[in-house]
Amino acid sequence: MLRPSSLLTFVVICVCLLWRTAEASLGDRLPEFRECVEVCARENCDPNNNPTHIPFHRRLLFWTCPQECDYTCQHIVTKQRLAAGQPITQFHGKWPFIRVLGMQEPFSVLFSLGNLVAHQNGLAKLRHAIPAAYPLRRYYELFAYFGIATWIFSAIFHIRDFRLTEQLDYFAAGAGVLYGMYYTPIRVFRLDKPTPRRQSFLRVWTVLCCAMYIAHVSYLKLWRWNYTYNMAANVTVGLVQNALWSYFSWKKWTESRRAWAIWPGVAVAWLMMVMSLELLDFPPLWGALDAHSLWHLGTIGPTVLWYNFMVKDSQENLANEVKDVKA
Repeated sequence: MLRPSSLLTFVVICVCLLWRTAEASLGDRLPEFRECVEVCARENCDPNNNPTHIPFHRRLLFWTCPQECDYTCQHIVTKQRLAAGQPITQFHGKWPFIRVLGMQEPFSVLFSLGNLVAHQNGLAKLRHAIPAAYPLRRYYELFAYFGIATWIFSAIFHIRDFRLTEQLDYFAAGAGVLYGMYYTPIRVFRLDKPTPRRQSFLRVWTVLCCAMYIAHVSYLKLWRWNYTYNMAANVTVGLVQNALWSYFSWKKWTESRRAWAIWPGVAVAWLMMVMSLELLDFPPLWGALDAHSLWHLGTIGPTVLWYNFMVKDSQENLANEVKDVKA
């Protein structure tokens, strides 16, 4: 099981290295790229000089002539650099992906939809296996709704990277991560039970989490759009819930010795492992499959495992409640 100190060290390394990656973007500063874009726009985008036609499916995704030039020149310059034995470089903070049907990052779209399906199937499994009267079911259903929203906006953002789609992706992901931290102590410490102290703490915890999310969005929207802050906020919140679930998994396994009790710990370790893909950033294979898309692929398995855990854990709690009543 991962210790909190190990998780913290890993997260600090992630933030430092990803910060450096996010800041670097050599490609769009290359003179040959800028010249290529300028010539292309002059030759193809003049509305008074027979501008180049853009296919309908790309226009549906809001591709414009200058953006077509930017995309084309990225690949022209990339081919030139490869022929000269130079490394592939990023443009505007992204690798030069080969688009598919107008989608900028096809594999990230595909794997985002895979995560979406995992949450949809998990929601159906929860509703089928857990009675509606079980007090934690509504929190688990909300977890599924936040997950579905997160991956819908992730897919939209990877289809087309605009300021709006980026913000929606970031805000949905932030909401999903923060909700994960919100419901984690509710399950770990059973704050759903109707005792006065637990209910009072639950109300305070709910208000606090809502206030944190409002402050987070307000800072990014009204003060400064800060990638490093957003990343640090998300990994910190993720660290808190990962530490809690690692504690829960260890405690549950030592008490019950049931195999499913270690599933939260396995999921936490799995997620931390696939997060390392972001550190091993590399130019996309076949122009489409990069480390970020593989990170999205790697989160599908833990999601499936997590819903299986929630079902098993709920059924165990319900069975214990029945035993207590009979006793």
